[in-house]
Amino acid sequence: MQSNPNSIEDLQKLVQNFCEVRKWDEFHSLKNLAIGAVTEAAELVEPFRFRTDLECAEFFATADGRQAVEDELADVLFFLLRISQLNGVDLGSALQRKLVKNAKKYPAP
Repeated sequence: MQSNPNSIEDLQKLVQNFCEVRKWDEFHSLKNLAIGAVTEAAELVEPFRFRTDLECAEFFATADGRQAVEDELADVLFFLLRISQLNGVDLGSALQRKLVKNAKKYPAP
Protein backbone atom coordinates (compact mmCIF):
# COMPACT_ATOMS: atom_id res chain seq x y z
CA MET A 1 0.00 0.00 0.00
CA GLN A 2 1.42 3.36 -1.02
CA SER A 3 1.69 6.19 1.50
CA ASN A 4 -0.45 9.28 1.04
CA PRO A 5 1.94 12.28 1.02
CA ASN A 6 -0.84 14.31 2.63
CA SER A 7 -1.55 11.88 5.46
CA ILE A 8 -1.38 13.32 8.96
CA GLU A 9 1.68 11.19 9.72
CA ASP A 10 3.53 12.37 6.63
CA LEU A 11 2.63 15.99 7.31
CA GLN A 12 3.86 15.61 10.91
CA LYS A 13 7.19 14.29 9.59
CA LEU A 14 7.42 17.17 7.13
CA VAL A 15 6.87 19.70 9.94
CA GLN A 16 9.29 17.83 12.22
CA ASN A 17 12.03 17.89 9.58
CA PHE A 18 11.40 21.58 8.87
CA CYS A 19 11.76 22.41 12.57
CA GLU A 20 14.75 20.15 13.21
CA VAL A 21 16.75 21.69 10.35
CA ARG A 22 16.15 25.11 11.93
CA LYS A 23 16.85 23.85 15.46
CA TRP A 24 13.51 25.15 16.74
CA ASP A 25 12.86 22.40 19.33
CA GLU A 26 13.94 24.61 22.23
CA PHE A 27 11.22 27.12 21.31
CA HIS A 28 8.46 24.55 20.87
CA SER A 29 7.13 24.00 24.35
CA LEU A 30 3.51 22.95 24.53
CA LYS A 31 2.59 26.42 25.84
CA ASN A 32 4.42 28.25 23.06
CA LEU A 33 2.93 26.04 20.36
CA ALA A 34 -0.59 26.48 21.76
CA ILE A 35 -0.06 30.26 21.76
CA GLY A 36 1.16 30.01 18.18
CA ALA A 37 -1.93 28.06 17.13
CA VAL A 38 -4.25 30.64 18.68
CA THR A 39 -2.30 33.53 17.17
CA GLU A 40 -2.48 32.01 13.70
CA ALA A 41 -6.20 31.25 14.14
CA ALA A 42 -6.72 34.93 14.95
CA GLU A 43 -4.88 35.84 11.74
CA LEU A 44 -7.23 33.52 9.85
CA VAL A 45 -10.20 35.56 11.08
CA GLU A 46 -8.70 38.99 10.33
CA PRO A 47 -9.56 39.23 6.60
CA PHE A 48 -13.23 38.56 7.41
CA ARG A 49 -13.59 41.06 10.22
CA PHE A 50 -16.19 43.75 9.57
CA ARG A 51 -17.29 42.11 6.31
CA THR A 52 -20.67 40.66 5.46
CA ASP A 53 -20.96 36.99 4.53
CA LEU A 54 -21.23 38.04 0.88
CA GLU A 55 -18.12 40.22 1.12
CA CYS A 56 -16.24 37.34 2.74
CA ALA A 57 -17.25 34.98 -0.07
CA GLU A 58 -16.24 37.57 -2.67
CA PHE A 59 -12.86 38.05 -0.95
CA PHE A 60 -12.24 34.31 -0.84
CA ALA A 61 -13.18 34.02 -4.53
CA THR A 62 -10.24 36.23 -5.51
CA ALA A 63 -6.80 34.71 -6.09
CA ASP A 64 -5.20 36.92 -3.42
CA GLY A 65 -8.01 36.30 -0.93
CA ARG A 66 -7.90 32.55 -1.38
CA GLN A 67 -4.10 32.53 -1.06
CA ALA A 68 -4.28 34.60 2.13
CA VAL A 69 -6.82 32.24 3.69
CA GLU A 70 -4.90 29.14 2.58
CA ASP A 71 -1.70 30.57 4.08
CA GLU A 72 -3.38 31.13 7.44
CA LEU A 73 -5.00 27.68 7.37
CA ALA A 74 -1.56 26.21 6.71
CA ASP A 75 -0.09 28.17 9.62
CA VAL A 76 -2.78 26.86 11.99
CA LEU A 77 -2.27 23.32 10.69
CA PHE A 78 1.49 23.64 11.17
CA PHE A 79 1.06 24.34 14.87
CA LEU A 80 -1.52 21.57 15.35
CA LEU A 81 0.74 19.09 13.59
CA ARG A 82 3.75 20.19 15.63
CA ILE A 83 1.89 19.91 18.94
CA SER A 84 0.61 16.46 18.04
CA GLN A 85 3.99 15.31 16.69
CA LEU A 86 5.93 16.36 19.77
CA ASN A 87 3.35 15.01 22.22
CA GLY A 88 2.33 11.73 20.61
CA VAL A 89 -1.24 12.74 19.77
CA ASP A 90 -2.98 10.73 17.07
CA LEU A 91 -5.00 13.53 15.49
CA GLY A 92 -7.16 11.20 13.44
CA SER A 93 -8.21 9.23 16.51
CA ALA A 94 -8.68 12.40 18.53
CA LEU A 95 -10.99 13.84 15.88
CA GLN A 96 -13.02 10.64 15.64
CA ARG A 97 -13.38 10.50 19.44
CA LYS A 98 -14.46 14.15 19.54
CA LEU A 99 -17.03 13.65 16.77
CA VAL A 100 -18.60 10.82 18.79
CA LYS A 101 -18.82 13.15 21.81
CA ASN A 102 -20.25 15.94 19.66
CA ALA A 103 -22.83 13.61 18.12
CA LYS A 104 -24.17 12.89 21.60
CA LYS A 105 -24.08 16.56 22.59
CA TYR A 106 -25.60 17.76 19.31
CA PRO A 107 -27.79 14.94 17.98
CA ALA A 108 -28.95 15.11 14.39
CA PRO A 109 -32.59 16.14 13.96
